[in-house]
Amino acid sequence: MSEVILYLKAEQNAEVMEKDVYVKDIASVYCSDSDVRRKAKELKIHHFREGERKRQVISVLKIIELIEKECPDVMVFSMGENATLIELVNVNKHKGTVQMLKLIFVALISFFGTGFTIMAFHNDISINKLFAGVYEMVMGYPSDGYSILEVSYSIGLALGIVLFFNHVGGRRLTKDPTPIEVEMRVYETEVNKALIETADREGKTVDPS
Repeated sequence: MSEVILYLKAEQNAEVMEKDVYVKDIASVYCSDSDVRRKAKELKIHHFREGERKRQVISVLKIIELIEKECPDVMVFSMGENATLIELVNVNKHKGTVQMLKLIFVALISFFGTGFTIMAFHNDISINKLFAGVYEMVMGYPSDGYSILEVSYSIGLALGIVLFFNHVGGRRLTKDPTPIEVEMRVYETEVNKALIETADREGKTVDPS
């Protein structure tokens, strides 16, 4: 009997809500044999026990071992990560008044913190004197108060912030990710890599038996 080829693409990290973790929770599986594909997806690879850390690193070699044990005539090709960081998440823990208060607190900190940073920057470069000097240089006489420069700059600053965050209210202006979203993905990737490498060095990775 010829070997059946199965392609496995494991994710770098995966959040699960149940204590039993299956292959389908952390990886994409493709095989021309639908029975083999179904068996591979339903294989249990880990069970979170009471008192166990909520984060575990599963080696892809462990998954391959389990698949080949369940389906001896299958040849597995890994096309994804070498290890997957799985985290048990309690969805109910993130609901309710406390979570809403945390959200409001972070929003206020971000709003006033950003405003203070902008004001501190403007004060540091003496932007009022700069605008006054430009106005006098162009018009030939000093400004008697706020001019078109301050108004235009304020409008431009507001529009720049909107374009930077790529959102107006709950609507996204374009389909492109914002610089903040890009940096968050980069940060998340680096954190996952660090956790996986740390687990590997400490010998806490779930490897083949």
